[in-house]
Amino acid sequence: MSNKRRLKYHHVGIPTDKPVKGEEYLAEYKLYHCGYETSEYGIEWMRYEKDCPLPEIVKTIPHVAFEVDDIFEAIKGKKVIIEPNSPSEGNIVAFIEENGAPIEFIQIRK
Repeated sequence: MSNKRRLKYHHVGIPTDKPVKGEEYLAEYKLYHCGYETSEYGIEWMRYEKDCPLPEIVKTIPHVAFEVDDIFEAIKGKKVIIEPNSPSEGNIVAFIEENGAPIEFIQIRK
């Protein structure tokens, strides 16, 4: 990764198959998530429906997410497994695979 690219830890996403109190549903992705806003360390629980369209690697292996200034620059030349998209207002996210693990990049529109 280029020294010019600024990575800032954002959260860790952990797949689970058990409902978690306070989870929210993202219908477009067929997943439930919760915990990020209340976790001091940015731990987010992710529960996926059986027909969730996301890659298996994202649904089964924890991911680390980093905030970036330019998501398109961050994914350039990488193995992109989820193209840039906007799951919530003001955010653009994309996933890459690095050494067999999913990595999420988040660009927050200011």
